[in-house]
Amino acid sequence: MNQERLAHAKKVGFEPIDLTRHDRLGELVADVLGVPEVDCAIDCVGFEARPRSGWQGRRSAGCRAQRPDEITRAAGAIGIPGLYVTDDPGAKEQAAKPAISACASGSVGAKSHALHTGQTPVLKYNRQLMQAILWDRLPIADIVNVKVISLEQAPEGYKNFDAGVANKFVIDPHGQLAKAA
Repeated sequence: MNQERLAHAKKVGFEPIDLTRHDRLGELVADVLGVPEVDCAIDCVGFEARPRSGWQGRRSAGCRAQRPDEITRAAGAIGIPGLYVTDDPGAKEQAAKPAISACASGSVGAKSHALHTGQTPVLKYNRQLMQAILWDRLPIADIVNVKVISLEQAPEGYKNFDAGVANKFVIDPHGQLAKAA
């Protein structure tokens, strides 16, 4: 729903789906694929997403208008590499206080989805990812839109990141990255 992030995704070769167009994700998927479903879906919106109006106050509805199980084909796979936690009574917005599940368990079972959850197992992918980066097979800095900042710029970087800018900030406290490039 963030126009800057959608534009960046398009720029680096992805086909973004703009959820501000309407709430029927299946129709938006069909506009791209010709069918209203995908083989795999990933819900990686995170814990602090802003709830979307009309979504009964469900936390993390900010980046998706439907649950991933609703657009994933039968026998497809769903990944949820984040954490859905218990109720958050300290949330800033009332709608973000109750905990929700990313998927309806009945739907996941009925459609025989493979469901993978939990924190991302970084060590499992570390070697392959590092090799892809080192051999220029994966321009990760471009994909995530890295912006190198100094330690003094860190508070502003955190503020901008929290506001939803389409950047991932790398803090270079000693100015070594410019020297290495």
